[in-house]
Amino acid sequence: MWASSEPGSSPASAFTRWGGEGRPSFTCCKRTLLACLTLLLATTLQAQSPNWQLTWSDEFNAPNGSPPDTAKWKIVIGGEGFGNNELETYTSRPVNIQQQNGNLIITAQKEDLTGPDGIPRHYTSARINSQNHFTQKYGRFEASIQLPTGKGIWPAFWLLGDNHETAEWPNCGEIDILETIGAPDTIYSTIHGPGYSGSKGPSTKYPLPTGESVHTGFHLYAVEWSPNDIKFFFDDHLIAERTPADLPPNTTWVYDHPFYILLNLAVGGYWPGNPDGTTTFPQQMLVDYVRVYTRKPATALGAPRPDSGTWASSQGRPSFTFTNGSQSQAKPNQ
Repeated sequence: MWASSEPGSSPASAFTRWGGEGRPSFTCCKRTLLACLTLLLATTLQAQSPNWQLTWSDEFNAPNGSPPDTAKWKIVIGGEGFGNNELETYTSRPVNIQQQNGNLIITAQKEDLTGPDGIPRHYTSARINSQNHFTQKYGRFEASIQLPTGKGIWPAFWLLGDNHETAEWPNCGEIDILETIGAPDTIYSTIHGPGYSGSKGPSTKYPLPTGESVHTGFHLYAVEWSPNDIKFFFDDHLIAERTPADLPPNTTWVYDHPFYILLNLAVGGYWPGNPDGTTTFPQQMLVDYVRVYTRKPATALGAPRPDSGTWASSQGRPSFTFTNGSQSQAKPNQ
């Protein structure tokens, strides 16, 4: 998602039946036992991974119908297309954005509306960012999200350099943690900078594991960003890594200053194309939480220091799989 402006889930519980004499009675099948062992191994590996300190978050637990927290988020309004030929106008109306049952819900609707900018549009949706509220240089940025699907539907969770007003896009830098363009089983992660933006941005097209889908439940999308290195994760599986070596010759790595967070649900655009007769409305993007971390000082192995009851670690896990791909995109706008 282009625009010139603008760790971790709780492990599932494992249940054991107890016999009449207080001894465990394992009546589960081999598959259940294997799942329990896998969970135990993952938890152990997680505890041995580098620790993270929570620096900022939004859990979206306000009363139902509440708007996003204005101390944390700016609501973007307008229908200018944002450099992508998007078809929606973004609004602050509850029908397009509100907190509900512990989630932030962004809803795209098919309706005619002319916004304050005087631009008539046939779709409405919402877009928020943490500009002038929160920025951070390096760390782990993650969100638990359930995504919509359908032709012309373009949700995104991304970061933008906070210097964009003095260093126009793409010189400010952009990190697209997550984008989808309608398919339920494919996500994209991309970086944009000077000389490598739009369709030239180094990008990974990641097909989800068999049986997984972006729209049937929540998944964890994250980036771990350090000097000269950006790692992308899906449910804590490493899916891509970018370094200055991935850039075209004679271009500059611009990921060395604070960035801020953006969430939006676009309709149409150069990349996804426009909705067609198969696209249903309304479409909803549900965000359970957004959390940002910085690395803690190194601690002794086996002596992790959790700081919020939620682990936020992704390194040290086995079977990292890389999938490289490409995408064709156009230039963004605020």
